[in-house]
Amino acid sequence: MPHETPLSAAQGWNRRHFLQNAIGGLGSAALASIAGSARASASPAGLPHHPPRAKRVIYLFQSGAPSQFESFDYKPALAERAGEELPESVRDGQRLTGMTSGQASFPMAPSVFKFGRHGDSGAEISELFPHTAGVADELLIVRSMKTEAINHDPAITFCQTGSQIAGRPSMGAWVAYGLGSLNNDLPSYMVLVSRGTGRSAGQPLYDRLWGSGFLPSAHQGVKFRSGADPVLYLANPAGCSRPERRELLDDLGQLNRVKHQQAGDPEILTRVSQYEMAFRMQTSVPDMTDISDEPEHVLDLYGPDVHRPGTYARNCLLARRMAERDVRFIQLYHMGWDQHNDLPDHMGKQCKDTDQASAALVLDLKQRGLLDDTLIVWGGEFGRTVYCQGELSETNYGRDHHPRCFSLWMAGGGIRGGQTYGATDEFSYNITEKPTEVHDLNATIMHLLGVDHTRLTYKFQGRDFRLTDVHGRVVHDWLS
Repeated sequence: MPHETPLSAAQGWNRRHFLQNAIGGLGSAALASIAGSARASASPAGLPHHPPRAKRVIYLFQSGAPSQFESFDYKPALAERAGEELPESVRDGQRLTGMTSGQASFPMAPSVFKFGRHGDSGAEISELFPHTAGVADELLIVRSMKTEAINHDPAITFCQTGSQIAGRPSMGAWVAYGLGSLNNDLPSYMVLVSRGTGRSAGQPLYDRLWGSGFLPSAHQGVKFRSGADPVLYLANPAGCSRPERRELLDDLGQLNRVKHQQAGDPEILTRVSQYEMAFRMQTSVPDMTDISDEPEHVLDLYGPDVHRPGTYARNCLLARRMAERDVRFIQLYHMGWDQHNDLPDHMGKQCKDTDQASAALVLDLKQRGLLDDTLIVWGGEFGRTVYCQGELSETNYGRDHHPRCFSLWMAGGGIRGGQTYGATDEFSYNITEKPTEVHDLNATIMHLLGVDHTRLTYKFQGRDFRLTDVHGRVVHDWLS
């Protein structure tokens, strides 16, 4: 008589018989579910590698690439060279995008916006960011970032995954895999997306940007939506009560474990753990997204848009609520910074959407004692050109993509605020001091979380992969 596998035996039983005879009954099924969840989300041994300075990260990614000329890299001398051709020696044969490669002229466009010095540090910040200027002494402003990609999708993919080629794990997935969860009722990695008013359309964002790549799928980001159901398929179907859902999950968990005994596929246990997480999120997510308990003075801090779901301001407030609940990695994407034309108008609207809420997040975390162990990163995928794309006038211009230099800021979580790091030439075209690569930024973020970026690896297709690929250095000058 052929040997009967556990799966074939289970198929021969009816539901009542199966449940009565399953080892340990429903109580042990629930216990095994928890154990399965722990196995699926377990961190590699030995992490953190060193005492962390930050427990969590809030990454405010400005998709489309904000111009450094209108934000944090002040170039007053350009005013005297308005309309002049960019010297060929400065460009030095740099590859251009298809949007400006056909231009016969490359006239330089100074910013129409004023800059001022702010805080005890005297940080130079554009008038487009008055609220950010108010927290200048909390900020590390980096003017010397550079990247390898000149087009949006590979550049964003590179920032988020360490590779221009799609398919690698996102930074949030690496953090979730390496450090695990701080809250059993919420995912380690959450994502919120908003769209700016500065453009009618922006560059698309793909879910793979917060995917887990070749890491276990339990570590991918969970995207929140602005509608009545922040997370898809979380609510029970009509006519299904919570006790009924609990019973269904217990049954399904047992069947999945029988299948795992037969197939040995670890993704089966991941599926069990995700079902259990979804069940717990039915309570934790509504509590987190309900802002009715927020005092009026806190709502006022974030600005009037905080009352509208799906806005950047609301997402910043939700990010603070997630940080309070110890979500490890919180990713905000704000679309619409791709100002190829009408930059003064479009960027002005983008800054109005984001400036107050970004600064409010810093202040709100600080007053709650959370800024010290929460790292905030604000920035996009590359910079913009000094030369004008399209027609140039005294009040209007556009800027093309520029990978050789761009600006970002960081705060909290072990960062030494009140400093400006790096410098560019008078055209903000080439870096003259302290060049910093995307891998360096990511290595430093991981370092602040207690992770040695060279040691957090995952073997896939015969090779050990890591977030920073094969290089990257921790920028110790940034640290407090």
